[in-house]
Formats: sequence, C-alpha cells, structure tokens
Amino acid sequence: MILETAAIAVGTIIATKALEKTTEKITETLVDKTGKFLVTLKKQSPQTVVAIEKAPEQPLDYGKAVLEIESAAKANPEVAQAMQELAAAAKAEPNPKLAEILAMPNLEKLADKIGQVVMPGGTGNIENQSF
Repeated sequence: MILETAAIAVGTIIATKALEKTTEKITETLVDKTGKFLVTLKKQSPQTVVAIEKAPEQPLDYGKAVLEIESAAKANPEVAQAMQELAAAAKAEPNPKLAEILAMPNLEKLADKIGQVVMPGGTGNIENQSF
C-alpha cells in the first residue's frame, strides 16, 4: 500500500508540474498538498526532491524515487502523513487530465515492478524494468 501511495505521489507531482505549464487548471488544494509534501520530503530526502523537481526536463528514475519516498515515509511519520494527504487530494482532484494520468496502469505496474524488485525473487535491477 505504501508503494502504491508513493507511486501516486510521484505521479501527481510530475503531472501537476506538467499541467501547470498548460492551460489545464488544478485545484489550490492539490497545489498546496504537493508543496507541503515536497517541503516535508526535502527534510528527510533532499536529493529525491531535487530529482523530482528536475523532471520531466531531466529523466527521473521513478522506481528509485518511489523507493526513496517509501523509505522516508517509513522513517518519518510527517512524510507519511503528507504523502497520504497528497494521494487523497490527487484522487479527489476533478481535473480529468490528472485523473487520466493517475488511472494509467503504468502507476500500478510501477508499484508491482518495484515490489518484485525489492521482494525475494525480484531481479534487483529496477533500471532494466519496462513499465
């Protein structure tokens, strides 16, 4: 469950950034929750926030980002709470484009692949996984 929530959080941040550059509108709540999550995560994992903020201009290793967010959430209840709030806001967001992005099976595949990689019997090589 944490992996899926972390995948939604990463997907939401990237999608929110992309939608802000278009004429698409997103709610102030989602913008606020995204900002709060990034500020909270930056205290625990600043390198992850830097990598996320550079996307999509620079390629992001989603698998690594999700695992780092999951680790930060397990280590810090404040990060976990902000992640949950962001995921809930993303799911409640009325913007159809964001809903379309988050409904993509890629996020589920990503969480599944990451689970396979970190679980016994996984390949341990997330970079070579296709999503």
